[in-house]
Amino acid sequence: MKRVDDFRLKFGKKELVPIMIGGMGVDISTAELALEAARLGGVGHISDALVHDVSDRRFDTEYVKGKTKFYKANINNSDKSSVQFNLGQLAEATKLHIGRTMEAKRGEGLVFVNVMEKLTMNGPRETLQVRLNSALDAGIDGITLSAGLHLGSFALMADHPRFRDAKLGIIVSSVRALQLFLRKTARLDRLPDFVVIEGPLAGGHLGFGLDWAQYDLATIVAEIAAYMKAEQLDIPLIAAGGIFTGSDGVSFLENGAAAIQVATRFTISNECGLPGKAKQAYFKASEEDVVVNTISPTGYPMRMLRNSPAIGTGLRPNCEAYGYLLDGNGNCSYIEAYNREITLHPDGKNISVKDKTCLCTQMQNYNVWTCGSTTNRLKDTTRQLPDGSYQTLSAEHIFKDYQFSVDNQILLPA
Repeated sequence: MKRVDDFRLKFGKKELVPIMIGGMGVDISTAELALEAARLGGVGHISDALVHDVSDRRFDTEYVKGKTKFYKANINNSDKSSVQFNLGQLAEATKLHIGRTMEAKRGEGLVFVNVMEKLTMNGPRETLQVRLNSALDAGIDGITLSAGLHLGSFALMADHPRFRDAKLGIIVSSVRALQLFLRKTARLDRLPDFVVIEGPLAGGHLGFGLDWAQYDLATIVAEIAAYMKAEQLDIPLIAAGGIFTGSDGVSFLENGAAAIQVATRFTISNECGLPGKAKQAYFKASEEDVVVNTISPTGYPMRMLRNSPAIGTGLRPNCEAYGYLLDGNGNCSYIEAYNREITLHPDGKNISVKDKTCLCTQMQNYNVWTCGSTTNRLKDTTRQLPDGSYQTLSAEHIFKDYQFSVDNQILLPA
């Protein structure tokens, strides 16, 4: 009976344990978590989502405080179009977060950064270009393009000296999305080094509509593998979404995938950035508690726990401090929803926005409990303590359980 460890993810002559930990944003996939994956011979991710806030937490910088002070006069203005990001500070924060992580890296594995196209920041092209190039400047091993088609993202890096050196990949959920990306980037003569195929059971934002349940990861992997073979493209495919055991992983590795990407089981690791309260909520979740809704201002459906504190609140938009989801015109669907409720409740009291959430502020406060479809099974991976809480696990324990387990078994902690 095969184990995940019987396979290897190959980047040229470099061989890795075929386990990639997904890039959960706003420092949920912390540097510590990514570094553990790299130390153990796999691939870890950090994220550049809300990178100013992450830098402030990690290094005591004051990017958020400074931005808030600069735009203080606009705080009570419903129009947020004037709120811009200082590109120099964006580059500084990105280089600090990524550079310090790379300085601490040990082992034979790699550390990648997850970069979302939907983090539009009231300057979609300019801010994305700074984020991508600053990540390369800081020495990141690779970049995973997520939350969007990224049709122009390779071009934004094309002049960087590491454009053909760093590992660059993209997350897709269909053959069509991959075809569009490859067609758009063909003129650059630069293929992606890997493709993450994310199925409908993943956590957080989904690359599907509300008909997500009609799709199946194994089928999508098979379709993309067949397309790659027909086009004579040799690019590692990484299966993601709903892979809960090492045996689940083996089934994909035996059928066209070069590696697996996993995240849900690491949300309750000691190294994960979620607060203890959130981790215990994940442990205690039932199958019915895991829902897909449309409260994200990005326009993508999002899977989360239905008791997430962010749902139904009425926070005043805090774009002066954050504003990461402002589109190129300075708009955001949460702002529109909030202003609608203010019109109905001019006194500003008892505001509740049920159809959208202020994703920036709520993610910064760890109130959006995004999760994968298998979250209700997390309690089966550990032991319940005398006080009723559940024991969190080390990232190493979870990683090695994926790596060496057989027959869908899960190793409980000692």
